[in-house]
Amino acid sequence: MMFDRDVIVVGGGPAGIAAAIEAARAGLSVDILEQRPSLGGAIYRQPIEGVAPIRQSRAALNRYAELMSALTAFVVGLRHMSVFLGMDGDGLVLFEDRGAGTVKSLRARAVVIAVGAVETVHPRPGWQLPGVSTAGGLQVMMKETGRPPQRRVLLAGSGPLLVAVAAQMIRLGNPPVAIVEAGDPFGSIRDGLGLLRFPGLLADALSYLLTVVASRTPWQRGTTLMSIERTRSGLEATLKDRNGTMRTMTADRIGLHDGIRANDFGLHPAAIDMPCGPIVIHAGDCREALGAVAAAADGARAGRQVARLLTAASSSTDEIERQLVRERKAQALLAQLFSPVNPPAPLSSLPRDTILCRCEGRTAGDLHSLIGPSDVLSGREVKHNGRFAMGACQGRFCATHVAALMNELRPGHPPVHAKDLIGQRWPLRPTSIAGLTHVASDDIENDQFRKVDANL
Repeated sequence: MMFDRDVIVVGGGPAGIAAAIEAARAGLSVDILEQRPSLGGAIYRQPIEGVAPIRQSRAALNRYAELMSALTAFVVGLRHMSVFLGMDGDGLVLFEDRGAGTVKSLRARAVVIAVGAVETVHPRPGWQLPGVSTAGGLQVMMKETGRPPQRRVLLAGSGPLLVAVAAQMIRLGNPPVAIVEAGDPFGSIRDGLGLLRFPGLLADALSYLLTVVASRTPWQRGTTLMSIERTRSGLEATLKDRNGTMRTMTADRIGLHDGIRANDFGLHPAAIDMPCGPIVIHAGDCREALGAVAAAADGARAGRQVARLLTAASSSTDEIERQLVRERKAQALLAQLFSPVNPPAPLSSLPRDTILCRCEGRTAGDLHSLIGPSDVLSGREVKHNGRFAMGACQGRFCATHVAALMNELRPGHPPVHAKDLIGQRWPLRPTSIAGLTHVASDDIENDQFRKVDANL
């Protein structure tokens, strides 16, 4: 079987870059498929042309500079604006070259999948309204444009990202009207002191926190955003504090965030000892969501593993494994610090008109009417009969919630999982009919490798 490359790395974030470095260091030919015009991923998202980068911590700047400096030492093929669509059992990787408007394919001996994490948002009434987005989406917008979201912005949900986004908004001149945090990171002195074991994490946290405190931005801890309603004065958020007291707050825009999880949507399973087919390794936040430092370390682990399997290289990963254990403990501590004071209500308690599937406009009531305690409909049947997870995202954002509500509505039956609604098929991402009708195998003879430019 002929191969176009030794290694294809899917994703140009910290994990993908680190994996490419280690594979290229071993003398392997490597291509990076990156859907954006520049490397960095969501964590190190680069500004659009002509925009000055927003202020970030010195540690973050140094980490990205070190990655790019190491990458420029090797010849690595960069394929920007290339959206990964899937791969088959023989190692044929399908991707859309959005610059050329064509779907292309490459065959590799090994594929490292490093597609990062996805943001979690719990369904609540009104979360689908115009003006409501994820807090992470607001952060990416600021990194790309150098400008804060305009007018009155409310940040709500749970997790340290809310404080980071608020600090970046403040530094760009538009502080949020409030941060509504379901947890209370100041609630346990013992857990808070645990941050002393992680100086880098503590330094970043203090930098963001001091910015928020100095601006006098309200930080309402132990408070849950229950619902959102469009009124004449804007988006009215109903809030419930730890004592059960309800009140409202009005904003023009709301950024929601309830954590992150591994982006494992429809991915080919990892495989390193198959009798035929490619080596497939997951790396970074799509394997285990542990943050930027761990993502780069896990990418390096994946790159060394590929090199060992393809070239018999003997680079040790012991130090990396120890670092991952440390980062796993750091993330567990953050999860404990930001654990909601009042656990989220079950999905079965949502009002029946609450949207579950945003693409198709399907509600909790639609699912209630489709199944009952005695029904044994499978996830696929619910998808086909009720049109849940049938929209453009194919369940990327709703399948987890739909499966959870199904399990609540029919206790005692075998559990339904998100993958039961999603399935696994090409393409993993929406692509144009025009691109699919111009599928082209990449012309390797005319493809010129180029040395990575640190400014890309």
